[in-house]
Amino acid sequence: MGVKLGILGLGTVGTGTVQLLLDNLGRHPLLQEIEIYRVGVRSLSKPRTVELPEGVITTDLESIVTDPAIDIVVEVLGGLEPARSLILKAIRSGKHVVTANKAVIARYGDEIFTLAEQAGVCVMLEAAVGGGIPVIQPLKQSLSVNRIHTVIGIVNGTTNYILTKMQTEGSSFEDVLADAQKLGYAEADPTTDVDGLDAADKIAILASIASGCRVDLSDVYCEGIRQVSKTDITYAEKLGFVIKLLAIAKKITPSLSSPLSVRVHPTLVPKEHPLASIYGVNNAILVEGEPIGQVMFFGPGAGAGATASAVSSDILNIVAALKTEKAINEEILKQELENKPTSKIALHNQLLTARHQEDCQIAPITELVTQFYARFLTKDQPGVIGKLGTCFGTHGVSLELVVQTGFQGQLAEIVVVTHDVREGDFRKALTEISTLEAIDSIPSLLRVL
Repeated sequence: MGVKLGILGLGTVGTGTVQLLLDNLGRHPLLQEIEIYRVGVRSLSKPRTVELPEGVITTDLESIVTDPAIDIVVEVLGGLEPARSLILKAIRSGKHVVTANKAVIARYGDEIFTLAEQAGVCVMLEAAVGGGIPVIQPLKQSLSVNRIHTVIGIVNGTTNYILTKMQTEGSSFEDVLADAQKLGYAEADPTTDVDGLDAADKIAILASIASGCRVDLSDVYCEGIRQVSKTDITYAEKLGFVIKLLAIAKKITPSLSSPLSVRVHPTLVPKEHPLASIYGVNNAILVEGEPIGQVMFFGPGAGAGATASAVSSDILNIVAALKTEKAINEEILKQELENKPTSKIALHNQLLTARHQEDCQIAPITELVTQFYARFLTKDQPGVIGKLGTCFGTHGVSLELVVQTGFQGQLAEIVVVTHDVREGDFRKALTEISTLEAIDSIPSLLRVL
């Protein structure tokens, strides 16, 4: 049985996927049953690093998603449109879909999966989170019997590269960002990465799969890394931490009905924590649940090879299921001819396609209970630390550490680390502190894992 693919996009990921599928010797034998039937591109004149037979490449993307000969549509265009519309049209045309598009899934996943269930097709998205790291399928299958209460990840390679360089070289954010752009690790417009938006898309997807309910992207609290300075990197190091941009989905309490806290922000991570040693463009996702305990997935979070691996594994899963379904249908037909009772297993059920029945209850960030790191610039006056302590105490904030670290010009620099505190109470304390005559500014505020 040959399976015909329609691929939308021939950029970095599309090219990597085509190369892997064509170079199939020594890989899984089912790959040899796959035919790259059509590839949709925006321009025919753009130079390509892969050679495909004449007539395979086309600029008519809609003709691919509606072609009755095509079994699986692979969407690697990126962006919201026309990717979303093409995915929906492919599903309505009875095509199975493989996508690497975290932005579309994070925003329109429920619409897509609802339509796929109605159409009896599956949508696979392993490459949407973590590049080549297999995490979507393990969450949906291998870990599905667990009560997952925490998913914490470094899921953006660009920001991890920047923070790693700031830590190891003592460079500023601006200098490392410029270096990352020259090396191709950061886009010319790095907003999606450095402001945490890419990570927010990914944790919304992971939280939905781990919890079994819908996470609205607008409920994901999001901070980027622009405010992280090399001064904070240095202080974190002295205090036994490294700073990472973490994407976190965690139950507020251990109870089954507990709301989720879903958030992205730079975080002080203890050096002994497994995520503290993830450097460069690598990604890692830590899953905690009952009874499994703690499991971590680590590997390259981006790049043609890594993402193509995830895309192609999804394709292979569908091909295997199609082959199984064909065998089942042949057996059903045989039994019907022999007047025996039959039962049919739907393909999308075999693949445990994601489908969420209700919205998750998301706790506001003000309800988060965590430790905080804050850095204050103050006038060099007696009693400033005492005034800070009084304001914090008034709002129920207990301090684990208070250090006057030195001076910036004429201003004294004071660093505090709190015990666990409700974020809403901490913010109230900061509001009062900011009105004190001795306080010049609060340049840094970071949460502690």
